Amino acid sequence: MENPILRWALLIGLPLLCLLLYKIILRICFGVVIVPEDRIGLVTKKFVLMGKQELPEGRILATNGEAGFQAQTLAPGVYFGKWAWQYSVAFQPFTIIPTGKIGLVLAKDGGELETGAILARKVACDAFQDAEAFLRNGGRKGRQTAIITPGSYRINTLLFDIEITDMSTIPDNAVGIVTTLEGKAIETGSIAGKTIDNHNNFQDVDAFLDKGGYKGLQEQVILAGSYFINPWFAKLEMVKMTEIAIGHVGVVISFVGNDGVDISGAEFKHGNIVAKGSKGVWAEPLGPGKYPVNPYIMKVELVPTTNLVLNWATARSEAHQLDKNLSTITVRSRDGFTFNLDVSQIIHIPTTEAPKVIARFGNMSNLVTQVLEPTIGNYFRNSAQGSDVISFLTSRKERQTAAKEHIGHVLDQYNVFGVDTLIGDIVPPETLMKTLTDRKIAEEQKITYDTERLAQETRQKLEKETAIAEMQKEIVKADQGVWIAERTADASVKKATGDANSVRLQANAESDRMKLLAAGEAEKVRLLAKAEAERTEWIAKADAEKIALTGKAEAEKILAIGQSSAESYKLAVEAMGGNNFTQLKVMEAIGAQQIRIMPDVLIGGGDGANGPISGLLGLKLLEDIGKKKEEDKKAE
Repeated sequence: MENPILRWALLIGLPLLCLLLYKIILRICFGVVIVPEDRIGLVTKKFVLMGKQELPEGRILATNGEAGFQAQTLAPGVYFGKWAWQYSVAFQPFTIIPTGKIGLVLAKDGGELETGAILARKVACDAFQDAEAFLRNGGRKGRQTAIITPGSYRINTLLFDIEITDMSTIPDNAVGIVTTLEGKAIETGSIAGKTIDNHNNFQDVDAFLDKGGYKGLQEQVILAGSYFINPWFAKLEMVKMTEIAIGHVGVVISFVGNDGVDISGAEFKHGNIVAKGSKGVWAEPLGPGKYPVNPYIMKVELVPTTNLVLNWATARSEAHQLDKNLSTITVRSRDGFTFNLDVSQIIHIPTTEAPKVIARFGNMSNLVTQVLEPTIGNYFRNSAQGSDVISFLTSRKERQTAAKEHIGHVLDQYNVFGVDTLIGDIVPPETLMKTLTDRKIAEEQKITYDTERLAQETRQKLEKETAIAEMQKEIVKADQGVWIAERTADASVKKATGDANSVRLQANAESDRMKLLAAGEAEKVRLLAKAEAERTEWIAKADAEKIALTGKAEAEKILAIGQSSAESYKLAVEAMGGNNFTQLKVMEAIGAQQIRIMPDVLIGGGDGANGPISGLLGLKLLEDIGKKKEEDKKAE
């Protein structure tokens, strides 16, 4: 039966034996070293059996088998000949650079840095994984220009210290301003290093230095993105991109570049205007948009190209704030009164003239303070001194027009177009305003009284015209009655004439009829009795003559009556006159027809039918009618 103690001894002792064999037999006897797959071995050589024992002066890592820290590391695997009595091996994990990070390398061994240099130049060493190659190829101690990008590396930490830091990131709408800590000194008269090509946005430090890059502020900027920039080599400062809003242009004032040729022309003597890329004010301004401008080497002055309003008013300021220091203008009139007035000036700067304005004044604020403020203020002060307050108030439109012309002419000399000058509120002295107000109230009262007086006069005139119109109606009625009477009288005369003619015609007809009857009787009598012929003839003759005499007598009677009437009228006309006779006949006709030619009551009062005034009025009307008839006859 198997002994349980022996079984447990085998189970526990066998692994211990294997470990003992590894440590003692393999490590001591064969010098076996097993490096795990996630480790590297850092080797220290305790002594040298044959050959050079000591390291070269100033060196801390051995590259030729000297005793001490060895430059060469052991990668994962099995190695022989590393006896424990001669070598000690320390296992170290891989150096891992996470995503979004970079590794900065500090070498503890190598050659001395060049005089004036702060960074050691890059050498071929498999991203610092081959320490022996680093030392053999001339690697220098200290901070290195090269960096380690994200990944896993077998770095000999006996030679290199790795410092992990963040990548350089430039956000959107921003620009990176670069200041390098290594390179040539900037040329005399320059404030920034000139642009160097092909160094991958300062990520390849050695390429930058090999091409003669300058130390200090750089003209070149870095746009939005992430970069492997060595912070021991370059410092980044992030600033916002320069934005030029719509309705503006950006005039560039460059502090770097070659001295350009002035292209402003001989007439412009207030500064140099140069081509793009030269030092000075660029002739070509930047349009609306966003630009990656380095604010340390160039300045962009915004110039509005739309109409710009500036207010000389204490309580009002535009959004551009160029008029925030402008205030209401105080002036003194010729008659000694002090009063305030608000003024608004509208200007326009064409795009082509914007560089000249900036070259002359430096910025828009200087234009306002050096030109617009004194020009407009002095103009209105001078204008007010030549006039009294009342005249200034009443001639506001004319003064505004004159101000526009004068100020526009002045602004033309500064490459600015004066669109318009507007006078706002005018605040005259309070005492004068009270006097003017009282005067105006009095004038308005006078106008009110005059209006009321005219209204009363108009009312009186209306009443008078109304009365006359009422009387005119009666006069027209009377006039029509007279006209009717005249027509009635004429009708009576014509009727009498007609009656006379009728009687005459009737008599002639009767005479003819009687003649025919007599002839017939005579013929009858002659036929009936020839014997009676003689007697009948005499009887007929006698009867015929009787009838003839009778008819003649009637005719003569009618004629005598007509002649008598005519003679009577003639004698009456000769005795009374034609007008009086006519008036008499008219009055007789009016009386006969009972026509009312006057109103019952006149304006003067009294009975219209019986009063003396009625009679006089009637006679006056008859006289007027008679005169009118005479005038009509003369006109015919």
